[in-house]
Amino acid sequence: MSERMRLDPDSSTSNGSRHQSNGSSHSTLHKGLYSTATNGHSSPANGTSSLLRNGSSSAIPITKASSFFGHDREEVTRLLIQSLTDLGYHASADRLSQESGYEVESPTVAAFRYAVLQGEWLEAESLLFGSLPAEDGGGVSVSNGESRHYAGLKFADGADQDELKFRLREQKYLELLEQGDLTSALQVLRQELTPLHQDIGKLHKLSSLIVCRHEDLKTNAKWDGARGRSRRLLLQELSKSISPSVMIPEHRLAVLLDQLKQNQISKCLYHNSSTSPSLFSDHMCDRSQFPLRTVLELSHNAGEVWFVAFSHNGHRLATSGQDSAVIIYDTSTFHVRFTLREHTSNVAYVAWSPDDSKLITCSHDYKARLWDSETGRCLLIIDRHTEPVTTAAWAPDGETFVTGSLGRQSQLCLWNLNGRPAYSWQTDYRIQDCAISPDGQRLVTISPDKQIFVYNFVTREEEYSIMLKTKMTCLSISRDSRYMLINMTDNEVQLIDIETAEIVRRFLGQKQGDFVIRSSFGGADENLIISGSEDSMVYIWHKENGTLIETLEGHSTGCVNGVAWNPADPCMFASAGDDRKVRM
Repeated sequence: MSERMRLDPDSSTSNGSRHQSNGSSHSTLHKGLYSTATNGHSSPANGTSSLLRNGSSSAIPITKASSFFGHDREEVTRLLIQSLTDLGYHASADRLSQESGYEVESPTVAAFRYAVLQGEWLEAESLLFGSLPAEDGGGVSVSNGESRHYAGLKFADGADQDELKFRLREQKYLELLEQGDLTSALQVLRQELTPLHQDIGKLHKLSSLIVCRHEDLKTNAKWDGARGRSRRLLLQELSKSISPSVMIPEHRLAVLLDQLKQNQISKCLYHNSSTSPSLFSDHMCDRSQFPLRTVLELSHNAGEVWFVAFSHNGHRLATSGQDSAVIIYDTSTFHVRFTLREHTSNVAYVAWSPDDSKLITCSHDYKARLWDSETGRCLLIIDRHTEPVTTAAWAPDGETFVTGSLGRQSQLCLWNLNGRPAYSWQTDYRIQDCAISPDGQRLVTISPDKQIFVYNFVTREEEYSIMLKTKMTCLSISRDSRYMLINMTDNEVQLIDIETAEIVRRFLGQKQGDFVIRSSFGGADENLIISGSEDSMVYIWHKENGTLIETLEGHSTGCVNGVAWNPADPCMFASAGDDRKVRM
């Protein structure tokens, strides 16, 4: 086994905002307004009180049994009414509401929903928390100009009402900044947000927005504006703290069906289909449809093969390793399309651009090269690293990329396509591997010194780091940008939630201790985990439950160094081995 493959021994809905929508004036919500804003159902208000029982009506007596095959009849009926409206069957939803006597939600809830989506913040607070018209500027009338007393909505257990007020007023504050009304925004910050004594760091961040340039507001606040999705997202967050018996979460039946399907998938060991399971029958995939046998061996590499990577469209496969060459195959025929030979030492990593038109190769010759994948021509040489270049990652827009090396200087750099450095992180550690999340929000790196570093890729700032007890060898990020997959040298692969930094699942069985072994997400919906191993085998686990599905004979001798699953063909994966072969 070559020295390279050993671990480093030296290290241990916008609805059109109005000027008065930020609470500067009171407006009347007529019954016609909120009757069309209900969650999944349009029901006539015809003057009914806003204190109407949530979710039910006394129009037609209910004489049927309260249970529906063990489920609450009212809950089932209200979900059906909501879902019929989601499906566009409005007349059927109205008919079911009339026949059953149930409504999806009361006029008060509908008025609250409307107030949030229209940016009527005083009205929204009054409806949510309850107040007299004179209190806190709230209590706007719901019909014919008469004042109403709002009893407030029922909250879910554990709901923090001050936090809910903070969220509402934060949106109000940001919209005032967007409108350029700095005086009113400052008043909201001082008189409405600060007295709530919420997150001080968040409050300081909001106060800093007062002095930022108008064109930078949305970027700095990570907010898409009043005409974006911010109000609808706010409503979704607020609804989580309102009792679901009062305000049914949006598209609730669809969510429940998704959960049902996901549960069936999690129990299906060999699930490897991009087709959504049918609701008409229980789901179970046949083992015979799973890729279990080697159908082809590629033997064009002259040395150990360390790395394999499919292009994003699945049409090409790149292999590299000990012999300093990078071979590009056409996956329709597996004929060699190009052999890239300009590196003078081992090539440890290959990264395809988002549109597959280019690829980066990283070598022990201290260089990274950028290639045109259509012509095989070298477009650019990155030669500013002082140690082996170990990894590279593309920004989602394909305009910049990051390279990492084992050096102590300029070891993590962002480059433009013209070869000019766009940014260099001032780090005091060496880079073993790195990855950029597909949503472009985070850059994650691992070091030979048992550390994970997570950066905000937009601001370039470090968000957090994790110190582990064991060395790591590789890193990859899921397509949904939620998880990172890490290979550990103690015979373990870990799935870590990027947002919380918590270990979600451990995958056990593969052998790893001395060499760089790589793993990957796999399967039709990345519901599988695949890894090489030092015992010449390929290991495949179910991502959702951690079950080891298969241990496949990988290569004749030595390590299986790397694996890759074809993103366009769930029945194809590749493995790279010390036996100088790539197996399909």
